[in-house]
Amino acid sequence: MDSGAVLRVEKNNKLKAVIQKTYVLDTNVLLHDPTAVMAFNEHHVVIPMTVLEELDDIKDRRDKTVSREARIAIQMIDKVVDNATPQEIQAGVEKPGSEENGLRGTLAIYPDQLLSDNSDVPYLDDTKDQANDNRIINVALRLQAENPDQFVCLVTKDINMRIKAKGSGLLHVEDYRRDRVLDDIDLLAKGYEHIEGDFWSHIAEVEVVRDDDYPLHRIPRKYLPHAYPNMFIHDDQEFIAFVKRVDRDHVYLRCDSRDQLMHRRFWGMSPRNLEQAMAMSLLEEEGIDMTVLTGPAGSGKTLLALAYGLHAILEQKKYNKLIVARSTPPIAEDIGFLPGTEEEKMAPWLAAFDDNLEVMHGSDESCRGSIEYIKERANIQFKSLNFMRGRSFNNAYIIIDESQGLTQFQLKSVISRVGADSKIVVLGNLAQIDNKYISPLTSGLTYLVEKSKLYPHAGVMHINGIVRSRLAAFAEEQL
Repeated sequence: MDSGAVLRVEKNNKLKAVIQKTYVLDTNVLLHDPTAVMAFNEHHVVIPMTVLEELDDIKDRRDKTVSREARIAIQMIDKVVDNATPQEIQAGVEKPGSEENGLRGTLAIYPDQLLSDNSDVPYLDDTKDQANDNRIINVALRLQAENPDQFVCLVTKDINMRIKAKGSGLLHVEDYRRDRVLDDIDLLAKGYEHIEGDFWSHIAEVEVVRDDDYPLHRIPRKYLPHAYPNMFIHDDQEFIAFVKRVDRDHVYLRCDSRDQLMHRRFWGMSPRNLEQAMAMSLLEEEGIDMTVLTGPAGSGKTLLALAYGLHAILEQKKYNKLIVARSTPPIAEDIGFLPGTEEEKMAPWLAAFDDNLEVMHGSDESCRGSIEYIKERANIQFKSLNFMRGRSFNNAYIIIDESQGLTQFQLKSVISRVGADSKIVVLGNLAQIDNKYISPLTSGLTYLVEKSKLYPHAGVMHINGIVRSRLAAFAEEQL
C-alpha cells in the first residue's frame, strides 16, 4: 500500500484507505488566511519558492494590512520548518498538532526555480506578466506528473489562475474554502424572521416569565427552530417580538410595539421602514456590544449608525468619542505620504459621512458650521483600518464602513481592538465587493454575520429597502 495511506475502520467494519493528499498553495491564499498552512489537517502542503519570494516582497509594502498578513504567514511557515534540514524541508516537515486518521500533515518548500521545460510534462513559460503564476502552476503540474496515483491540487483565490491550471492539464484545482460558512449567500442571517399570517395561531404552548422587570413569552424551540439571540420575529398582523435569549429547549420573546419602533428617533432621524426601525432598536439595545448592518447602497445603514452615535454621545453621554474607520483601497497605499492630518488624508474615502452629517443638518442656518461644531463636540475621529493595529479603543462608539472587502482575519484584528465600555457597528454591502480575491461567500462580513449571530452580545440586521431615491432603487435593482 502507498506510504501516504492508512487503514480506517468504517461503521460497516470494512477497511478503507485514507490517502494523504497534496495541496499546492498560491500566495493569495496565505494573504487571505495567514494560518492556511495549518488548515489541511493530515495532508501534505507544498509552498513553491515563488510564493515565499512574493511574500518577502509584500511584507515590506506600505499597505499595512496586506504586509502584516504576509509577515504572519512567513512566521507560520518558519515555525514549522525552523529546525529542519534542507532535505527535510523539501521532502516535508511534520506540522505540529495536525495528526488525523493516523496520518500527520506535512509542509514542504518546493524549489521551483530549478524547473525547466520538459516535453513529458506540460510547462507554462515565464511570460513577464504571468511569470509567478505560471511557476506556481508548473509546480502542481510537475507533482501531478511525478505522482500519477496521488491527489495533487492547486489552491488559489485567483479565478483566472484556476482556469489556466485546468487548461494546462491539472486535474484538481480549488478555491480556498476554509473561510466559507455558507453554501448559498441567500442563507445569510438577516436578523429577523417573517411569519406568514398570525404568529400566535402557530403556537400551542406559551408561558410568561419575568426578567429584569419585564415579561418574556417562553415558547418551545420547536416553533422557532432557527431562532438566535437578538433577532426579531414579525407577522402579517402587526405582531413583532424581540428574541431576548435562547436555550436548548425554549425561545424567550419580548413583545414590542411596532408603532413604538416606527416612532423612535435618533438625532432627528426616524425610520422609513420596518427594517430600519429594527436596526435602530438593535443599536440602542442594552447589552449589545456589536451591531452588524448589511444591505444595498441607499438603504440607510450609514445614516442610522451615525445618527445613533451622535445621540449616544451628545444626548445620552454613553461614549467619549466617535471613531469612523474604513479600509483604504490598494491604490491608496501611499496615504502616509499625502499632506495633512490623518483625518485630512482619509477625507476622500470618508466623504459619505460628511454627506450624512449634511443630511442631518441640511436645514440648519449654517449647515457647514453645524457640521464642524458637531464633529468637535462629538469628538469624531476618522481612521484608516490600515493604521488601527495594536491600538485599543475604550469608551468609544466605532463605525467600520465598507467591511465587505475585508477578510475574516482582517475583521477579527479590528474587532479585537474594541476596549471596555465601547460599541462597534460594522457596515457592509455584499453586492459591492471590490477585492478580486473575495466573493460574497468568502467575505469577512459574511463570516462575521454567521459567527456572531449566536453571540448574546451581538446583533445582526439586513436592511433591504432602498430609501435614498427612486433612481437609486432602480439602479440597485435593474442596472
